[in-house]
Formats: sequence, C-alpha cells, structure tokens
Amino acid sequence: MAGYLNYIDEHKARFEQELFDLLRIPSISAVKSHKGDVHQAAEFIRAQFEQIGLQDVQLIETPGNPVVYGSFLEAGPDKPTVLVYGHYDVQPPDPLELWETEPFEPTVRGEDVYARGASDDKGQAYTHVKAIEAWLKTEGRLPVNVKVIIEGEEEIGSPNLVPFLEANKELLACDMVLISDTSMFDKDVPSITYGLRGLAYMQVFVQGPNRDLHSGTYGGAVQNPLNALCEIVAKLKDENGVVQIPGFYDDVIALSDEERAESAKLPFDEQAFKDSLDIEDVFGEKGYTTLERKSSRPTLDVNGIWGGYQGEGAKTVLPAKAGAKISMRLVPDQEPKKIAKLFADYVMKIAPKGVKVTVEEHHGGNAAMTDLGFYGLEAASKAFEDIYGKKPLFTREGGSIPIVADFKKVLGANSILMGFGLNSDAIHSPNEKFSLVDFQRGIKTSARFFEALAEMK
Repeated sequence: MAGYLNYIDEHKARFEQELFDLLRIPSISAVKSHKGDVHQAAEFIRAQFEQIGLQDVQLIETPGNPVVYGSFLEAGPDKPTVLVYGHYDVQPPDPLELWETEPFEPTVRGEDVYARGASDDKGQAYTHVKAIEAWLKTEGRLPVNVKVIIEGEEEIGSPNLVPFLEANKELLACDMVLISDTSMFDKDVPSITYGLRGLAYMQVFVQGPNRDLHSGTYGGAVQNPLNALCEIVAKLKDENGVVQIPGFYDDVIALSDEERAESAKLPFDEQAFKDSLDIEDVFGEKGYTTLERKSSRPTLDVNGIWGGYQGEGAKTVLPAKAGAKISMRLVPDQEPKKIAKLFADYVMKIAPKGVKVTVEEHHGGNAAMTDLGFYGLEAASKAFEDIYGKKPLFTREGGSIPIVADFKKVLGANSILMGFGLNSDAIHSPNEKFSLVDFQRGIKTSARFFEALAEMK
C-alpha cells in the first residue's frame, strides 16, 4: 500500500476531529450577525494550510468574505497544475425545530456525522486538504502542482469570487479545477459529474393597500395581494410542468440520443425514489424521464412564499403585501440574465390589477459542461476505481455551482466534479449529514487522483 494511504488510515480519528472542529463554526454567509464566525472559519482553514505544509499561504480579503489560498508547485513545469476549490460558508440551519441534534454540534450516528455544512461543503472540501497533507507528510512533495482556494460566499452566489479570479489570473493559472461539492449517484456507486445546471433566482413582491385590512369590512372590494401572488404563480407553469414564460426554452439544447441512452443506463429506481420522499407520484415536464427532468432539463420552482397571518388560530386579515422567492435551474446555452428578464417581463404582463408588483433579480449562474474525453476526468475515474473498487458513472447534476462556468470563462480551465456526498445528505435542510466512510475514501481518492494525473502527463 502506498505510503500516503497508510498515513490516511493512521490519522483517521484526528482527521475526523479536525472536521468536527470546523463544523462547529457557524459560518453562515447569508446572515450578517455571523460575519465573525465566517472569518473564524477562514482563519481555521488558513491555519490548516500552514500546518500541512502548503506554501504561499494567504488569507485574502475581498469586499465580502475572505478567500484562503495556498500552493505547492514543486512538481515541475512538465506536470499539470490543479486548482482545488471549495467553500467554508454554510446555509442557515432553519428551521431549527426540525433538527434532531444541534446543527453546529457535530453528532455521529452510525457511519454519518450530522451537522450543518457536513456535506456542503466543509466535509467534502476538507478531503483535499487532508489528501495534500498525506502526500506532504509522507513524500515531502506532491506528484502534480497544486493550488488551493477555499472561499466564504458560495452559499450567497459567490458575488466577489469572479472579480477575485479576474484580478488574480496569474496566481490561479491552472490546467484544471478540482471540486468536491456534488453527490455520488448512490451509496457505494461512485460517480463523476460532467454537467451542472445554471441558476436564475428571483423575488416577486406584491403590494396592495397601505395597511392590513379587516377581511370582512374590505373583502370583495380590494385586491388581496396573496390572492394576486397565487394567481401569478399559477400561471408560471402548466399542468404538465412546462414553463409558460415566452422564450424560456428558445436556447435550450435538446438532449441527444446518446445522452438519453447513457442516462437510461444509470441504476435509478423510481419507486425507491418515491418511497424515500414519501410521495405517491413524481411530477415534472412531460416527455422526459424523472432522471432527465431532475438533472438535464430546465425547471422553475417556488422556494418560499409569504404574506398575511402566520400565527396560531385565526385572524381575519386581508394582508397589505405578499412575496415569493422563485428559482429557475438552467441548462447549457440558457443565459441567466436573459432568463431573468424574460421572467420579469412575463410576471409584469400577467400581474392582476389593483396591486403593485415588483420583480428583483437575486443571483444566478451559467450551466457548465466538461467534455467526457478530458484527461482530468480519466484520472479521476482511475482514482475512484482504485479506491472504491468499481468504475464511476458519469452523470449530469441538477444543482448549480455557478463558479464552474466562471472558471472556464476566466481561467480557461475545465472542472473535475469529484463528489463524495449523497443526495440523501439533506444539504440545505435540517439534519444534514456526511458519511465518515466516504470522508475517508474521499481523502484517499483525492490523493490517488493527484498520482494518477501525474502518471498520465
């Protein structure tokens, strides 16, 4: 067994405890009161970079949250340079009452650790930090050149990362980007994501009268903002799940016969999928399989809606205002800004009379695809096969990592999406978890990837 693999086994318990320490930091980028916690997480990462032996370690401030950078570039110019990317910020833990244990007190149950950020993305990003440590502590070197950046704004759309990339093109120049912020197809079924959907995230506000009104005194005479909002939402999709916004599908590239055939080969059990969610039936765009709809087709969904009385019991109120958050997952060639404008124009067109409607664009990102013939994917496949004992599947992911398209645009680098999480990890939800078995295998796979990549070039 390679020395770095022995080292990973010998330090398994310490690696887990270090991860738990990181998970205890409530680095919630969306909440201003956690600004100090976000910086604490950045300092934790910076200290780790220094302890494991990375060079040129920097905590680089941005107009928002800091980016932590480190490198080890002694493999030589004939070897590839890999930029490892991850994020240390996390989603808010709400609703707190649905957590079985405290969200920022890591709790091990069975093979899993439960905590906010366990899978998205602290646990997965940390696999690469420990893989680098294993190489440096056993060999004193890495087989390829490695740069690492871990940021603190991914969960709010990485507003400052693109300017950071553009200002530091030379510092971050690389042959590929390695990211672990996706999921395997299933437990013990390793997979590599070669495509991600993009995102356009919108907010709709509906203002009615200048104050909440008594529904008996004013009902029937004044437009109800909640009713108006529901009317708008109802017109966004038809009964077959087809988005009704004019022009929404104009730039969508149809799935090829080859892609649909590859998707059909994936071991997807629709009944098990329904059982896991406790639903009677699936729903989505007519003419596509469930797997295609949730990974390779564009979508529109209401993520939150509010207005009126929410407390216990009854209150006969006609609310003064209402609002909704709506996300659209996009596929290659759908441009987020264009889709956002089409959405806003359509909402304003169908808005009922008697209320004032405003639409705001929140954030977005482009879809991304990596050619299946890219040699970095071949090295990742070899690493998975050697550690997991089986060849990985190649899949498209329904989620969005907008920075992947930005890496391609700004740095000209393809991304290797080598995920170790599971769709059942409840990321962004209460009781988020991450398999400690896959945390360990992830470290080994990352370490083997560096070696396999060096053997190819």
